[in-house]
Amino acid sequence: MQSDKQKAEAFSEQLLGILNHSMLALMISIGHKTNLFDVMARLPHSTSKEIAEKTGLNERYVTEWLKAMVVGRILEYDPNKSTHKLPKEHAAYLTKSAGADNLSVFMQYVSLLGKVEEQIINSFREGGGVPYSAYPEFQRLQAEETARIFDSMLVDKIIPLVPGLVERMRKGISALDIGCGRGRAVNLMAKAFPNSEVLGYDISKEAIAVARREAKAVGLSNAHFEIKDAAKLAELGKYDLITAFDAIHDQAQPTKVLKAICRALKPTGTFLMQDIAGSSNVHENMQNPLAPTLYTFSTMHCMTVSLAYKGEGWGTLWGEQMARQKLQEAGFKRIEVKKIEGDIVNNYFVATKT
Repeated sequence: MQSDKQKAEAFSEQLLGILNHSMLALMISIGHKTNLFDVMARLPHSTSKEIAEKTGLNERYVTEWLKAMVVGRILEYDPNKSTHKLPKEHAAYLTKSAGADNLSVFMQYVSLLGKVEEQIINSFREGGGVPYSAYPEFQRLQAEETARIFDSMLVDKIIPLVPGLVERMRKGISALDIGCGRGRAVNLMAKAFPNSEVLGYDISKEAIAVARREAKAVGLSNAHFEIKDAAKLAELGKYDLITAFDAIHDQAQPTKVLKAICRALKPTGTFLMQDIAGSSNVHENMQNPLAPTLYTFSTMHCMTVSLAYKGEGWGTLWGEQMARQKLQEAGFKRIEVKKIEGDIVNNYFVATKT
């Protein structure tokens, strides 16, 4: 068979782009962790020495990092003065002050997932999966990532997706957050709605300890946390609201968890589920700008962690169609899928039993 030379050359350029962008992701992660972007956003055109002094970092390393940022078109560079500048248009997506728009947070996952590559390869050959314990930094990264969304959107945009819920929470309801992690969502809801009792479940002892410390520091008496597997949720008709933020597809037994959630809700209760926006059909995700990243997350974390515990292994992009099906099978009669402007990552499912 003859090769299409133009097609081959285009693909080689694509591969070079993938290689360069992968390396830049690591450097952007370093810029995020060392606060280089945050400091540079406040500086005029500056030399490497000036930037190193302002950040308190080693100049030799800063110099080499700056070169990567210049050739990667992340920073502007004046060769006559050897000065560097982070444009405000770039700072809007790279600094901590950018809030939900800060994309540098996600770059940290590249090095995290790289650490388990050999274990993933072994799973390709032997089956099974990589356990949660193999990702020691995941809780911290997940907390940092979700805090961007929760701090800017939870009370003002996400909760109002459920008609009348804000007013009900002001009066006082019983709420449960499944897979609460370090408890940011629980504490924010408890603080915003002091008449409501908000409980968080998570299997991580470390995460629950952090959640409890934060609640105590803020002085919240209506935020509560328990170390508990969501699959063992056994309450019947207890809660007015149950939430799950990017947590269901990670469960070892998500089908069991969804059925337990439905049973635990009062007849008039609501399940608010945030999960990854996408289709259950791979060809329909071709135009999703995050699809390659999401399928990589799935292979190297979400799916494999579930399979490590002999779970169902749904994966990150289980998709809207499957989500609707599984919610219906769990016992939910009415399911609405809602979006929040500016949030390209998530769908918000509002499900009720009637």
